Amino acid sequence: MKSKTTLIGSISLFVCFLFATTSFAQLNTPRGSQKASVSQTVGISEVSVTYSRPSVNGREIWGKLVPYGMNNFGFGTAKLSPWRAGANENTVITFTHDATVGGKPIKAGTYGLHMELKESGDVTIIFSSNSTAWGSYFYEPSEDVLRVNVSSKEIPHVELLTYNFISVDANSATLALQWGKKEIPFKVGFDVTNIVLADIRKKMQDQPGFNRQTWEQAANYALNNGGDLNEALKWVDGAIAGQFFSKQTFANTQIKAAILMKQNKKTEALAAMDAVLPTATVFEIHQYGRQLIGQGMNDKALEVFKYNAKKNKGTWPVHYGLARAYSAKGDHKSAAKHLKKALANAPNAASKGRVQANLDKANKGESIN
Repeated sequence: MKSKTTLIGSISLFVCFLFATTSFAQLNTPRGSQKASVSQTVGISEVSVTYSRPSVNGREIWGKLVPYGMNNFGFGTAKLSPWRAGANENTVITFTHDATVGGKPIKAGTYGLHMELKESGDVTIIFSSNSTAWGSYFYEPSEDVLRVNVSSKEIPHVELLTYNFISVDANSATLALQWGKKEIPFKVGFDVTNIVLADIRKKMQDQPGFNRQTWEQAANYALNNGGDLNEALKWVDGAIAGQFFSKQTFANTQIKAAILMKQNKKTEALAAMDAVLPTATVFEIHQYGRQLIGQGMNDKALEVFKYNAKKNKGTWPVHYGLARAYSAKGDHKSAAKHLKKALANAPNAASKGRVQANLDKANKGESIN
């Protein structure tokens, strides 16, 4: 009898323990406000937001469900809390590189995102170093990293709370919270050029640095995006001679010449190009001549096009190039003469059509460039 009693007691204890344990279990069931994330690349940087999406569901949102100002929600350690800018856990925002929000700097990292709304329509966006707390119940002002004041806008109804990137350009993106009939936008910016150049310097110390094209790409990026021209020249010189798989080509010499031109070293730039003209194809020389016309160096362009015609006699598009050079110098009669020759050896109907259109312009005394 005693043994039976002990067994019953053990079973009862196990059942009690089972219920006690399962009462604290976290089951994976659907939430009322589903979790979502959105991200946007700017240059090589990324800004992303993870949040939960409540619906309006016929409720009055602004000033009611989401109260204005700072409030005591009656839970947690916060005396006064802003809105969590979503539902459930902290809404969090991540910047992969140092950024600006509303023109103010913020370091790369992940932050808790909160908002203090005012009845006037103004909103203070709050970035907190605490990104793991539940909602705003444990908000602590001393953990604020950045506060940015913005203005909300009225929009057509949006049922589910949504974060959207409503505009993107080369250096920034505007992120907006949209819910009900309110939109709260704020602009995130990155110093794209310096971020990219820093990444290039780092990668050139690793495996990509053992590739000539890497050095050419680095120099070309710095040239065209406001980088240090001396550094760009060093990189392209590394591609041309003496480093790893370096080799001088017409293409990388063009990059070097463009850097020298930007440094007001015109004589050096033209000399560098003259040295590689014998290695260039008929089309490379043609494009170089057109580039010279675009830079206003019409005499040099004519010299280059004449060289192309001599080196690649009778081939397409040497006469077309000469026609462009003469047109740039205002000699429309000579331009028409070479356009007629170009028409005869144009390789296809599309090319013939373009030459004929320019021949018509030259016969009228109009520029074809």
